[in-house]
Amino acid sequence: MNTTSPRGPQTAAATTEAPWLQPERLVLSRRLLASHRQAFGRPLLTSSESQLSDRQAAQALFAAPVVVLAHDGGSDPCLIYANRAALVLWSHRWHSLIGQPSRLTAEPDRRADRQRLLERARAVGALEGYTGVRIDRHGRRFLIQRARLWTLTDSEGTACGQAAAFSDWYRID
Repeated sequence: MNTTSPRGPQTAAATTEAPWLQPERLVLSRRLLASHRQAFGRPLLTSSESQLSDRQAAQALFAAPVVVLAHDGGSDPCLIYANRAALVLWSHRWHSLIGQPSRLTAEPDRRADRQRLLERARAVGALEGYTGVRIDRHGRRFLIQRARLWTLTDSEGTACGQAAAFSDWYRID
């Protein structure tokens, strides 16, 4: 059975596939993992992540306990990836978080500091040890600690966004 979407015809299987397992997200998952390894010299998940199929890698990244987010390289970057840990932390479902401007993950009075940090990370390619306050969908604040930020690159090595990963956080409201 075929259906029509804004992107054209799709099979019924494609429309019911988890969003993080759709073909473009399989590529993005590999990009996240490869860019992290390039930026920090170590894997994001496990030393065997390169041996996983694209689908297995995407599922492992989505299910990982570490929070992983990514945004595109636009002038007002929009979120293009959030794993399950990120969705839970920000109190969102995939479709309500993905596509949202990433600046909305921080309180308005903290967005300038966040932007300066992203610019610094972009200039050097990667940063480690970031600590900052973020807000979830309901405005509840939490502190992230020891976050890693890195530049996403495409298959030609061109910067195409940024990503962040962290395991340490706690609610402050």
